Amino acid sequence: MSTTKIEFAVDMTCQNCVDKVRNTLTGISGIKSIDISLEKGNVIIETNLPYSIIQEKIEESGKKAVLKGYGDNSSAVAILGGNSGYSINNKIIGVIRFAQTPDGCIIDGTIDGLTSGKHGMHIHECGDISQGCNSVGEHFNPTNAEHGGPEDDIFKRHVGDLGNIMVDNFGRTTFRIIDKFIKIPDIIGRSLVITEKPDDLGRGANSQSKIDGNSGNRLACGIIARSSGLLQNTKMICACDGLTLWDERDKALTNKHEFINYSGASNNCTVF
Repeated sequence: MSTTKIEFAVDMTCQNCVDKVRNTLTGISGIKSIDISLEKGNVIIETNLPYSIIQEKIEESGKKAVLKGYGDNSSAVAILGGNSGYSINNKIIGVIRFAQTPDGCIIDGTIDGLTSGKHGMHIHECGDISQGCNSVGEHFNPTNAEHGGPEDDIFKRHVGDLGNIMVDNFGRTTFRIIDKFIKIPDIIGRSLVITEKPDDLGRGANSQSKIDGNSGNRLACGIIARSSGLLQNTKMICACDGLTLWDERDKALTNKHEFINYSGASNNCTVF
C-alpha cells in the first residue's frame, strides 16, 4: 500500500522527550521511517497507517501532538460537524484528509458519532453547506456516468463514488483508502458527504441504485479545502485569538463541538 509522510508538531523539550517518542513509534508495522527534530519540534512519519493512529501512538509517549502537514504534494481536508462542517444534531464529528500520490489519492479519515455498520461516502459537486447537506448538489460526476463503486471503471461510476466506510460498535470509523480517479485540484471547493445507509454500489434492483446506491439520507458533510502539506505550516500561534498551538489543542479537547477528532486543533485555526 502506498505510503505518505505526515508531519506532527510534538511538545518536546529535551533529548529524553525525543527518545520517548522514537521508542513509542519504533517497531510499529506500517511505519516506514521516523524523522524527529527537537530543534523544530516536529516528527515526520512515513507510513501507510491512518494519521489518527499515528497521533495516538505519539501521545502514548506522554507528549502532546498536533498534525501540521499531510503529504508531500497537494493536500486537502474536509471537516464534519463542529463549526466548520454540518451533521444532523451536531453529533457526528470527524476529519477526512486527502493527499495526492503517484498511486492515486489517499483518503484518510476518522469519524465519530455514527451508528455501527456500513455508511456510504461520496464527494458532491458543490461546497455550499448553507442548508446543511441539502445544498451540496449531487455526486461529483464529470463523466456523466451512472452511480457505481470505487473499483469500477471511470465510465461506470461517479468520480465522487467512494464506496462505504465501516463503523465499529463505539460509533467510530478509522479508514485509509486510495482512489485512482480522485485529483485534489478537481475536488477542492466541493464537499464530502456521509450517508445514513450502506451504498449498494449501483448493484441494486431499482433505479435509485444508479443515482446514489440507495444510500439514504445525508447525515454529515463538510467542504473540501486546501490544507498544508509537509513543512508548509510553520504556525505556532493562532492569529485568530493569539493562543499557542498547544493552548488551541487543549481548548479543543475541552469542547467536543470544536474538537477535530484528535487532529489536535480547533477548527478555526492551526489544523489547516
